Amino acid sequence: MYHIINGLLKLKSLLPFSILYVLSDFTYLIVYYLIGYRKNVVRENLKRSFPGKTDRELLATEKKFYHHLCDLLFESMKMATISKEEMSRRMKILNYEPLLKHYDENKSVLLITSHYGNWEWTSSFSMYLPADKPMYQVYKQLKNKFFDRLIYNLRIRFGSVNVEVNELFDVLSSLKQQGKMGMIGLISDQSPSRNGIKYRSQFLNQRTPVITGTEIIAKKYDFPVYFVQIRRVKRGYYTCNPVPICLNHQESGKFEITEKYIRLLEQEIMAEPAYWLWSHRRWKFADK
Repeated sequence: MYHIINGLLKLKSLLPFSILYVLSDFTYLIVYYLIGYRKNVVRENLKRSFPGKTDRELLATEKKFYHHLCDLLFESMKMATISKEEMSRRMKILNYEPLLKHYDENKSVLLITSHYGNWEWTSSFSMYLPADKPMYQVYKQLKNKFFDRLIYNLRIRFGSVNVEVNELFDVLSSLKQQGKMGMIGLISDQSPSRNGIKYRSQFLNQRTPVITGTEIIAKKYDFPVYFVQIRRVKRGYYTCNPVPICLNHQESGKFEITEKYIRLLEQEIMAEPAYWLWSHRRWKFADK
């Protein structure tokens, strides 16, 4: 069954973007108007995050978000067959040369990003890296093994290595022992577990529990840390720009790396709110 579905996925991904976006427009009508996928969650998140916006402004952002979410679905599907040449035109990796210089210092690099823009396409960053120093993408295995396998294979098409989150420290320790290096990619805008809350920040106008594990990793393994800033240029075109957060963790205070990440993420969202994943239950453990 997997091979049948995967084959159908690849056939559909061969369609040109122009047709895929027509399908996306149609899917948007179904998801937004008929199904109403997590609409209550999206509305509550937007209302709490932008208390100064009018109902009309919030509704416009809401619809734009759902339209982008459907685009993201078909853009991710396109990863099954898109060429490296076309991907490099549609996801431009900017200013990545300074990151490679850390390899000369025998250091891997920690890249922190979020569920913004097209985060799936950031796996193409591996096309610009040495084959023996690739991108190690941290992910959480899906409960549905069928879909987990599909997404897993999409994410490794351009040379990235998937690392399940529960195996991360074992992989990092192994790389250190072997003297190997790479880019360690983490998405860090999720909500921590209730028992895992160590720090809260003022984020999008509300007290927010935030993940601190990225800071722990950076300090434990002496990684320089960059925020991967994603911009949507136009439909189907993005830029990915690494912004330094901390190049020497010994000079950073407690939770300083985490706080800098939150501030950069907030700036990114405030600039173009519709491209963040508002359907995520981000504040389920927020202060009451």
